Amino acid sequence: MSPYAKLHRKTIPTNNMIQHRSDNTSRLMTRARPIAGTAMPSFCFETIAEMARYAAHIVAGLVRERAALGQKTVIGMPAGSTPLTTLREIIRLHRDEGLDLSSVELFLLDEYYGLPVDSPQSHKLWLETQLLQHVNIPADQVHVLDGQLHQNDIDLHCRRYDEAIQHAGGFDLVLLGIGINGHIGYNEPFSVKRSRTRLCTLDPITRRGVASDFFGEENVPTQALTVGLSGILAARRILLLAIGEHKAKIVVEALERPINDRVPASYLQEHGDVRVLLDGPAASLLKGASTPWLLGNVTWDDELIKRATLWLCNQTGKALLKLDADDFRAHDLHQLLRHHGPAELIAQKVFRWMLDTIDYHPAGNSSKKALCFSPHPDDDVISMGGTLIRLIEDGHDVHIAYMTSGNIAVFDHDARRVAELVADYNQIFEIDRERSSHLAEDVRQSIDNKRPGHPDPETILKIKGLIRQNEARAGAVAIGCKETNLYFLDLPFYRTGTIAKKPVGPEDIAIIEDLLIREAPDQIYVAGDLADPHGTHRVCAEAIFAALANMKERGDKVPDVLLYRGAWQEYPLHEIEIAVPLSPSDLALKRQAIFMHESQKDKALFPGSDPREFWQRAEDRNRGTADSYNRIGLPEFFALEAFARWKGNPI
Repeated sequence: MSPYAKLHRKTIPTNNMIQHRSDNTSRLMTRARPIAGTAMPSFCFETIAEMARYAAHIVAGLVRERAALGQKTVIGMPAGSTPLTTLREIIRLHRDEGLDLSSVELFLLDEYYGLPVDSPQSHKLWLETQLLQHVNIPADQVHVLDGQLHQNDIDLHCRRYDEAIQHAGGFDLVLLGIGINGHIGYNEPFSVKRSRTRLCTLDPITRRGVASDFFGEENVPTQALTVGLSGILAARRILLLAIGEHKAKIVVEALERPINDRVPASYLQEHGDVRVLLDGPAASLLKGASTPWLLGNVTWDDELIKRATLWLCNQTGKALLKLDADDFRAHDLHQLLRHHGPAELIAQKVFRWMLDTIDYHPAGNSSKKALCFSPHPDDDVISMGGTLIRLIEDGHDVHIAYMTSGNIAVFDHDARRVAELVADYNQIFEIDRERSSHLAEDVRQSIDNKRPGHPDPETILKIKGLIRQNEARAGAVAIGCKETNLYFLDLPFYRTGTIAKKPVGPEDIAIIEDLLIREAPDQIYVAGDLADPHGTHRVCAEAIFAALANMKERGDKVPDVLLYRGAWQEYPLHEIEIAVPLSPSDLALKRQAIFMHESQKDKALFPGSDPREFWQRAEDRNRGTADSYNRIGLPEFFALEAFARWKGNPI
């Protein structure tokens, strides 16, 4: 281990706050807790924003320190969504706090091979738009891999890239993400530890993971150029970032399991100065986060008591009220039993807590105005359609705000079909014979000439947006919502025509704030999928919370806020605060409303890794939540929709 690595390893904190001095006068304080039991120093941050601030200040501190000595800072980084929040904080430091990046020498770690240079998925273009346009890194100090070279020239290009890194003095810092298969850079599973920069074949899991960026897996390149593991592991300092529930399993493999070439990120365990920065969802399966009582003494609060006792039900296969002292002792819960026992008292307490979550009337019995914010045009009925049915049956004034158009998630053939239908309709009824025919022909030509992975022109985006809007209206009406209570906000951040979205801006927040002030709802429902830093659900939640903060600061009435999950995951039992029971007829009507979204039926454009249709995912999840309640000894329901309360914490 180098003296440099030893010096910085000693500075890793052991308390609940990470302190980092980024200059001579300011100290950054972030709410992060060390995670016990990992093979690398690992920290869980309360919010992604705090993680980004910490990572950015690590970069800033290193740049300032080396610049003061007249030295460059050599940084390696990949493209992708994980580092984006950190890059935006670096840009802010440059813009607002005078961070000078002219001494940075930057190497991009990877690039797709064979992708046209003007492709929106190009890592070179990503780096230019996400960082270089906003800071003062000199162009001759930026190095990128060339994915357009002939096969015969690749080996020489890769050798020269490695030589350029060595000539610069090697990496002072490498900022990494981790793929769901454990890759770092594009060093895929079973990459050789001593590998150099090279052309590699992308793992099928990697290609599926980026399929949405390319509007379909079939458009994803099969190969990429990447800096090898030897170059990455030779860096003097490494920051590994992981964000989101979908990274939780591989984080466990990399941090808690032995080094394995199937998980290239596990090689980082041998590095002398690496820090792993995680958000709560990414850390959720680590023992230090999910079952800290198995690693030593803990401070037992109500939240931890609930989590541990529900975990014990899962381990034993017993209902809450059947747990006994031997169950607690056999599963290393002696401390809980000793300080909060006897076993029956603990189990009864958790039973009452969970029983109290069941609520047939989530808005109460007196008439209220409820507003559901739906990030996409189908999230309302997919994620909380049964609850909307219940609210309407209870006599509440239910409103739905569709925050984005969802237009990029419509197949080209649907847009073509609608354009031709309108043209034929206008011909038959003699409404317009010429203009609509020209438009239909333009749509056909645009679709036929569109290059794979490229965004649609504005005309087609408008048609696709109309398709989603009409489906949303039909779905809402199916569950009994009035058409006059539907709002199509079309927030500006979404209007890029690509998967990558702009950050939330003042205009987005103002639109939401105006709606909240005008309608003055008593209760609002917000998609609470906060793990993905740049997913539409998270960006929409960020905008809503910013609007609520503005209202609170002015002293305006702030509604009660309930969070629901999207189509991908459900809240774990210990996080559920309200569970709304659904009858078979509720679930059947919810399914009918989901079916109104015909462009998403049978096969969605962005289905994720789950082969089930959205209605199947929704029903399986709702029934699964009910089964989970039943297994711990609570009443047996047909289905449940789950919610958590927003505590007002930043995201």
